[in-house]
Amino acid sequence: MFNSRLLGTNSLWPLGKIVCVGRNYAEHAAELNNPVPEQPLLFIKPATSAVAMQAPVRLPTNVGDVHYETEIALLIGQTLSKVKPAKALAGVVGVGLALDLTLRDLQSELKKLGHPWERAKAWDGACPLSDFVDVAAVNDWQALELSLKINGIEKQRGQAKQMLTPIAELLSHISQTFTLLAGDVVITGTPAGVGKLAVGDQLELALTGLLQVETRVI
Repeated sequence: MFNSRLLGTNSLWPLGKIVCVGRNYAEHAAELNNPVPEQPLLFIKPATSAVAMQAPVRLPTNVGDVHYETEIALLIGQTLSKVKPAKALAGVVGVGLALDLTLRDLQSELKKLGHPWERAKAWDGACPLSDFVDVAAVNDWQALELSLKINGIEKQRGQAKQMLTPIAELLSHISQTFTLLAGDVVITGTPAGVGKLAVGDQLELALTGLLQVETRVI
C-alpha cells in the first residue's frame, strides 16, 4: 500500500483515489490540439498507480511513447462533499508534486475509438508522487509554481494562477460528484511542455520555494 508522507510530521496517510484534471492549462490543451473543456475534465487513477517519486521511474515496454505531465498535487485531510469554494481549501493538508505518466500512443487510439483513457493513464506506476509539504507553508495558492528539468534542461514551468479552474473552485467542482476522503490526492493539471521520457533521463522537479525532488528513468 502506498502511504503519503507529510514532511515535518510523523503522519502517514494511506492513499485512497487519485482524482486527476485534464486540460487545466490552455497552452497544454493547445499543444496537443485538444479543445479547452467548458468545465473541468476529470478522471481517476487508482491507488495502485502510485509510486514514490524519489524511486526510479520505470517505463513499461512495448507500449509506445510514455509522456511526462508534471502537476501540483493536493493531499486531502478531511471529507469534502458538495462544498463551496470558500470552504474547499480547509480540506487540504499537504501540497506536493505528481507525474501523470501517459501512454500517449495508446491514449490517441482510445480517443479515436471514443473509449475511456484509463488504460493509458492508470496502469501500475503511472503516478509518481512526492512527499507533501504542510499547507501552512502556502502563503498564496495562486502563486504556487511547478517546474521540471530533464537532463538539466527546463521542459515545464507553470503557476497555479494559469489554471483555467483555480484550486479552490476545482476542489469544489470535484466534490459535487466525487466525495473526497482523507488520504485522497487531487492532481490539478499540467502546463505546456509535455513530452516523451527515455531511459537514462535525469529529472529535477520543484515546487518553487517549497519542495525539490530528483529521480531518474530506468
